[in-house]
Amino acid sequence: QVQLVESGGGLVQAGGSLRLSCAASGRTLSSYVIGWFRQAPGERREFVASISWGGRNTHYADSLKGRFTISRDNADNTVYLQMNSLKPEDTAVYYCAAGPTLAYRSQKEDPLKYDYWGQGTQVTVSS
Repeated sequence: QVQLVESGGGLVQAGGSLRLSCAASGRTLSSYVIGWFRQAPGERREFVASISWGGRNTHYADSLKGRFTISRDNADNTVYLQMNSLKPEDTAVYYCAAGPTLAYRSQKEDPLKYDYWGQGTQVTVSS
């Protein structure tokens, strides 16, 4: 069992930055990849980024490369999502999720492949 708690969301102006945190707990964290997803009202849940628990392997949605950075702190069992140059279209509820190591891009970006989810944190970007 893995428990995930997100924090760090809020209201920010376009062009600003936010850092989201995902605090993870559980017995076998090293077995899991941690991913960030987001979901805007009326939209499908969208992959943002993922990181292996060892931190060597990261994967990003093509549209977000260069603005978003995923990282982890193993000492605190926390995964971060640094979001820069935010745009109004980044407005969504952001979720972190834990899942197995997956080989293919399509799998890594599929929310159905992830087993555990946090409750989400709201990010609102004003224009």
